[in-house]
This record gives sequence, C-alpha cells and structure tokens, in this order.
Amino acid sequence: MPQPALNSTQLIRPVTAGDAPAICDIYNYYIEKTVITFEEEKLSANEMEIRITKISGAYPYLVREDDGEITGYAYANTWKERSAYRNSAEVSIYLKDGNQGKGWGQELLDRLLEEVRKTRLHVLIAGITLPNEKSVKLFEKNGFQKTGCFNEVGFKDSRWLDVGYWERIL
Repeated sequence: MPQPALNSTQLIRPVTAGDAPAICDIYNYYIEKTVITFEEEKLSANEMEIRITKISGAYPYLVREDDGEITGYAYANTWKERSAYRNSAEVSIYLKDGNQGKGWGQELLDRLLEEVRKTRLHVLIAGITLPNEKSVKLFEKNGFQKTGCFNEVGFKDSRWLDVGYWERIL
C-alpha cells in the first residue's frame, strides 16, 4: 500500500552538521535502551557531528523533520574498507522512540533508495540484530533478500546476539 505524501510540516532532507544534537539523542536512546546497535557508550553531539560529516561527504544521509523536529534519519555508509567493496554500502534507519509503526521508516528508505540510485553503489546491505521483525519486514518488503546470519557475534545487556544480513542489488 502506498504511503501518504508528506505534508507541509513534514519533510525529508539532506542532513546538516546542525542536526547532530537531535540525531545524537535519537541514537543514544538505542545505545542505552536496546540491542539494535552494538555500541554501548553514549555519544556526544560533537562525536555525532564528526560521524555525520564523514558519512555525508561520501554517501546519502537524510533526516526526517516533523514540525521542525528531527524524528528520524537514514543513511548509507561504508560496508568494508577494502577498495573492492567501494560499490557496496550498509544502510541504517533510526526513528525517534515512539514513532515506529507510522510508515516513517518506509518513507526514509524510499528517499534513501532514490538518492542511492544517483551514486555508483551497486549493492546495499542491511545488518539487523535478531530478532527484529519490523526491520526484517521493512527491508524484505523493499527487495532486500536475506543472505545469512552470524550467531552470537555481539554481547550486550548480558546476552549473546545474532545479526542477520540482507542485501539488495540495485
């Protein structure tokens, strides 16, 4: 089912360095309260700004704004450092807590895919901590196919965690 169009108080746009504090707040929630990211230490806004600048200089990086508030973001980033991987990228999407299930992840992914198609990228990869049915459903709905799973590769919140990988060839 198609998602409704964004209204005048909602927009998806390229990230700016000034978005770092809001993005940091969104991401730090996932660090502290979930196992979705394997980072365990909160980031400062300055650390996030450095990451944003590095990533957005090479890959599409988008934010979603609702009534002037950053409510989510999505970006592509380096998959592996070796040069032969240069046409592959990992995709990440984060929504401000409480905004899941509204179709906003789909909107961000749609726009990210539009921007990625303008680049040299050939393959997108989504790494998902399992279980995470909502993320799996989102990526599979958008043409990503599961390619494998690494069992117990992360340890956070006193438990071993699996990571599944999905890819989409553009």
